[in-house]
Amino acid sequence: MPAPGTLTKFNLPSGPGVRVDTGVEAGETIGGSFDSMLAKLIVTGATREQALQRSRRALDELQIDGMPTVVPFHRAVVSDAAFAPEDDASFSVHTRWIETEFNNEIEPFEAPFEPSSEEPERQSVVVEVGGKRLEVTLPQLAGAARVGGNGVPPPKRKARANRGGSAAARGASGDSLTSPMQGTIVKIAVDNGDTVNEGDLIVVLEAMKMEQPLTAHKSGVVKDLTVSAGDTVSAGTVLANITD
Repeated sequence: MPAPGTLTKFNLPSGPGVRVDTGVEAGETIGGSFDSMLAKLIVTGATREQALQRSRRALDELQIDGMPTVVPFHRAVVSDAAFAPEDDASFSVHTRWIETEFNNEIEPFEAPFEPSSEEPERQSVVVEVGGKRLEVTLPQLAGAARVGGNGVPPPKRKARANRGGSAAARGASGDSLTSPMQGTIVKIAVDNGDTVNEGDLIVVLEAMKMEQPLTAHKSGVVKDLTVSAGDTVSAGTVLANITD
């Protein structure tokens, strides 16, 4: 899945029929508050076969390190015999091919990366809505002055502590339901003490403009559910335990 991190390598392809649109470069940190798109790779050819050949070459040249991306998936698709058959007459891909017939043998992302574990610093401002003055907080913008509604800089806030503990502790128990990525909890579907079956919805996580339902990995009783709607969690944070 996409995840925040720092682009340690970002080498883009070029050549006939290959175009790349992007707004980032190597060394930049990609946060979890915005769209996860790093770039668009557009490949054209005089024929479908030529476009596929150029696509395979361009994807081989495309190098992105520092975080998981969907590049391995794209490489697998344009090389799949069903998507790129030797004989165009045997082309049989349809709109549900990925979910029904695609043989996913892509290795999971395992290279080390360092997702952002802290919330962005926040600032207080006063706004007027319907004739009423309200104080709200919002992420501190880079280079913006941190000034509150009374003209006095608000006190510096500490980032929320990671409720999940160390990575070793999180992986020590088979009862733990952990967050697969950094994001914001938008829905809690259970309470402590509830009995759930494997596959039941526990929470909904929003990350990079996508909602990710997190379901029970086993049947049991929900315990240690400490997160609330609106909480920001890091990848690997323990959200709850499900015990027998």
